[in-house]
Amino acid sequence: MTKAEKSFLFDLLETPSPTGFEMPGQKVWAKYVGKYADSVECDAYGSTWATLKGKSDKIVMLEAHADEIGYMIKHISKDGFLYLDRVGGSDAATGRGRRLQILGDKGTVDGIIGNTAIHLRRDSLGSEKAPKVHELWVDIGASGADEVAQMGLRVGHPAVYADTPMEIRNKRVVSRAVDNRIGGFMIAQVLKKLASAKSKPAFTLVCLNSVQEEIGGYGAKMATHRLQPDVCICTDVTHATDTPGLSAEQYGKVTMGGGPTVTHGTASHPLVVNRLIEVADKKKIPLQHEASSRFTGTDTDSIYHSREGVPSALVSIPLRCMHSVVETVDYQDIETTAGLMAGFVESLKTKDLFHQTL
Repeated sequence: MTKAEKSFLFDLLETPSPTGFEMPGQKVWAKYVGKYADSVECDAYGSTWATLKGKSDKIVMLEAHADEIGYMIKHISKDGFLYLDRVGGSDAATGRGRRLQILGDKGTVDGIIGNTAIHLRRDSLGSEKAPKVHELWVDIGASGADEVAQMGLRVGHPAVYADTPMEIRNKRVVSRAVDNRIGGFMIAQVLKKLASAKSKPAFTLVCLNSVQEEIGGYGAKMATHRLQPDVCICTDVTHATDTPGLSAEQYGKVTMGGGPTVTHGTASHPLVVNRLIEVADKKKIPLQHEASSRFTGTDTDSIYHSREGVPSALVSIPLRCMHSVVETVDYQDIETTAGLMAGFVESLKTKDLFHQTL
């Protein structure tokens, strides 16, 4: 990864973009891909896509989601404390004692989620449970509700944790919002690589960075209906199960550093999956396998049944500590996952049809 690419990745990770309020991050992404794409557009709700024209009008879509989990102001007390609700799957159990960035009308306001000292909780420690989200209280240094309003805050303003990226040993990056800012980063790198190739791809490439995945995949649904791709590869994070307390028998075996995973079943079209396996074998990309039963839990579930059906597959990157401020991903997995998607696009021929036949 070059210095410029890492700067782009860290910029994406640091830019607050909770579900429903994704445009700050979308602008960062659009500025980067705009240097390589033939066009960059967005829809009414902010899903953003970059297009690289190919030799045909057939469309291959690479999709990631731009939103991250967060919080929203639910109530402001007369004493100036804020109370929260979730935006997406935020984990209230890890909330106490954390720093927040609240996105108000007058800019970002810093605050902390309070934590009562262990000395004062000692009598209840034996029966203590994780807090419910409405029990979390936020201190922004205000003396009352009027001062909160003067700071540009009201009920409905979103917030994210203030944690920023860091690197640890063995070429790994830790941050909030790796889910799924890393997907947006990877599809941008695929577009960059193919834009610099000597010849155009057979299919026109559309890289879609969707909104609102964390609450149901609505951005991907809207954009897919509009863009009408002929084939789609979704990319998201998946649980790396090589950490203490996780059973391969229950969750499957996925190893960090072991390369991307491909998901089998339901939303995953067998012919698209087979092509991914062929590409991985040809390019000697390590590939891990996952099974889905009724759904994948990703934007793939919103895309594959759009209109008359979009042949789709899910390629995921192993992630530790999902939906936390210490989401951890391996740089080598970033490279191989992006390489697999680029290889898939490069493998396409204008005559390719991912349709089942009798």
